[in-house]
This record gives sequence, structure tokens and C-alpha cells, in this order.
Amino acid sequence: MRKLPPLTELRAFEAAARHLSFKMAAAELYVTPTAISHQIKLLERYCGRALFRRRPRPLKLTPAGEQLFPVIRDGFETFADVLASVRPGAMGGRLRITATNAFAARWLVPRLSNWRAAHPRLKLDILGTDAVLDLAAGEADIAIRYARRPPPGDHCIELTRDIFRVVASPRLVGNQGKLLTPAELANFPLIEIDWPSTDLDAPNWQRWQTMARRRLKRVPDLAQLQSLAFREELHAIEAAISGQGIAICSDVLVAPELASGALVQVSKLTLPGYGFYLVHRSGHAKLASISAFSTWARSMQKTSASIPVRS
Repeated sequence: MRKLPPLTELRAFEAAARHLSFKMAAAELYVTPTAISHQIKLLERYCGRALFRRRPRPLKLTPAGEQLFPVIRDGFETFADVLASVRPGAMGGRLRITATNAFAARWLVPRLSNWRAAHPRLKLDILGTDAVLDLAAGEADIAIRYARRPPPGDHCIELTRDIFRVVASPRLVGNQGKLLTPAELANFPLIEIDWPSTDLDAPNWQRWQTMARRRLKRVPDLAQLQSLAFREELHAIEAAISGQGIAICSDVLVAPELASGALVQVSKLTLPGYGFYLVHRSGHAKLASISAFSTWARSMQKTSASIPVRS
């Protein structure tokens, strides 16, 4: 194993670099500022380069110090996370959560202050991506998968299921509170979301139109009338909120706007959605922390607002 400087020197440097103060580092580590200065001088001797500019004040890192600091800081955080995870029943450290960009932005991130209040010692890394990360390879600790049916393998719990509703801003359709017929929908700009071509039951205007024609006689070709199309679901939602058109949106993702009236449901005809599944590896070293997150997420979903519908 390559020779490393003593841990006391590295701890003194990390604390001093984080605070940019020998005095504050000394208070954190319960030693004197002179002891911090001595430890850093030993580390500088080991590195062969100055790590701080001590004059003129305030204290600053040299280029060598700036290069070393993030490595030492991240190393200590990694040590703390791993040590926390291996203790029986431990719930400290860090969890990496992967979810779709839309779910991370519209459901998870707005609730993180509640998480921090409930679990201040358990940090979360949020990995928003529409790619499917490999849990077996350790790319994440928990995945929130979005699928019609439970994903195969691994431990899986359904958090919730969504329904796709036709929604619009009152600024676009007015505040009179009445539902719109398919013919009336055709008088407004329609927003489309680009779903994978392999999903034959995708909640788009073509699917909605097909279902509407099973119940109603006069349904125009709404699938050909779309005015805006977005690959990113988040962009389509923002366009609908800003009054740029009528969209078919997941009620889980637009629940706050439906509850506040920023969006209104303008048709009783809905499309079935997907499930949001919490998935993790069986026998994961962080099972206590994963269980805490799962319990918290389900409690948050139970308190979600009900969806108002126009009459």
C-alpha cells in the first residue's frame, strides 16, 4: 500500500480548508489553532508545496490546496457513508435515488424539506434520468421505476399509480368551469408528449381520441391537430401551466396545479397510467435506510391532494 500522511494531518487540512480558518477548524476538532497550523505544516512538508496563503488575510487555498481539498473532503464523506451503512440498524450516511426527470422534479424535489426534517442524518443524492440505471452494479441504491407492471427481479413496492387527465390553464379555457366536448377541444392548441413508439397504449391524443370515439359519435381527428410537441414531459407540463395549450398529463405530476387551480381538468375521459415502483436490491447493506425512505415516500403520497374535476 502506498504511504499516506497521518489522518490527523488530513483532518486538520480538510477542516481548515472548509472553514478557511485555523481557529474554526481548531474549535471543530477540539484542538488549538497552533495544533492545526502544526499539522498543516507537516502535510505541506509531505506534499512539498504550500497549501494555504496565510498573508495577506483572509486565509486562502493555493492552487495545490484547491486541487487537494475536494479529494480529501469527498474521501472523508465516503468513509463516513460506508461506516454508517455497515453498522447494524444504521440510518446515517447517504442514499442514491434514481427516478425519471419528471418525477424527480415534480414529486420528489418539492418534498425534500420534509425528508430533511424527518431524517437529518441521512443524505440523499437525487439522480434524475430517464435511463434505467443498474442497481446490481451499484449505480444507485433505490430506483423509482415508471412502468405498466412491476419490474422483474429485485425487491419492489408500488408507491402509487397515475391517471392521465386532459388539463388546461384557466387563462386559456376560461374560468366558467364547464367540461369541453371533443369538438370544443379542437378549437384550442393541443400539446403532445413524445412517448416511445413501442408503447402501443401511450397516453397521447391518438389514444384519447380512440377511446372517445367508443363513447361519442362526433370526435374530430385531434391527433392531427396538435400545435406543440415535446420530447420532455416536463416541458409539456410547463407549456400547459403557462396557457400555451391543452395537454394530457399525469395527475401525480400536476397534482399541485390541479389542487391550486393553476390547471383544471377539462374532460371526464381519462387514460390509464403507469405505476411508480420503489426498487432496490435484496440484501442491500443499507436496508435500514432504504426502509426509512420507502416508508417516508409512501406517507408523502398518502397526503397528496385529491384531484378536482369540472362539472
